[in-house]
Amino acid sequence: MLKNVVAIVLEEAHPFELGVACEVFGLDRSDQGLPVYDFAVVSDKPGPVRTHAGFSIDIPHGPERIAEADLVISVASGLRGDYPPALLHALRQAVERGARVLSICSGTFLLGAAGLLDGRRCTTHWRYLDTLAERFPLATLEPDVLYVDEGQVVTSAGTAAGIDACLHIVRQEQGSEVALAIARRMVVAPHRDGGQAQYVERPLPEAEGDSLAELLDWMRRNLDREATVQQLAARVHMSPRTFARRFQQETGTTPHRWLVGQRVLHAQRMLESTDETVDAIAAATGFGNAAGMRHHFGKWLGTTPQAYRRTFRAPVG
Repeated sequence: MLKNVVAIVLEEAHPFELGVACEVFGLDRSDQGLPVYDFAVVSDKPGPVRTHAGFSIDIPHGPERIAEADLVISVASGLRGDYPPALLHALRQAVERGARVLSICSGTFLLGAAGLLDGRRCTTHWRYLDTLAERFPLATLEPDVLYVDEGQVVTSAGTAAGIDACLHIVRQEQGSEVALAIARRMVVAPHRDGGQAQYVERPLPEAEGDSLAELLDWMRRNLDREATVQQLAARVHMSPRTFARRFQQETGTTPHRWLVGQRVLHAQRMLESTDETVDAIAAATGFGNAAGMRHHFGKWLGTTPQAYRRTFRAPVG
């Protein structure tokens, strides 16, 4: 169970990426019945650390605090040739004893310096992809994705992708309802698949009338209905070709992949919170039958619906 979380901060730290870790894991949300994490910020030594925004923050802990953590987060900082040996040693020990590590943006380089990317898939901010590949040739780089989950080692792309990766870990460790509640409190999307593109061609619609927000809401409310690209395009009065391009621009993925991701997420919630059969959940979420749902669960989550329910179903009574 995820209880103890540590964020590593180095010189030229990026405040936003640190703020992501603090916002997800550092706030007391017990008034909502949500988990409270034992959260701490560390560096190679206690004391002030300068951020790239020009101000400094006071770090209360050194590397020894990492020994207590279930999850260690390497937040973004300026790139450097060498990283503090004590931190590298603490990271390797954390993984050896079974803890998970997560990098946000250029925090991936600290994990690479510790040897934790060797033989693993990983990602980072698109600006640093070539540098990461050059420095750590034994890693398998996944460009243009939001995050990569390699079990104990999770790496995420730039800035806001750290939110997705953090919520992904919360969802895995404590279920989709907890992740959804945290996301709602943060006013962010509760689920963006790791395979989604890092950046979209046009992040914001040119005009309010061009947005697909209403259609996306309709699709979420009608996950049990089959809808072709042609039918969806007709609902927003676009040609199928224009619609497919606009959908990619606004969501970073295809209509089919987005819809499957939403169906998986809804199925997870039902498995966690209801006693409905897998066949009934498959029908309600648009997978049609248990076999189709098993196929997508295996592809997206690496498990079966039954195994997921055994792990995450809340106890009754």
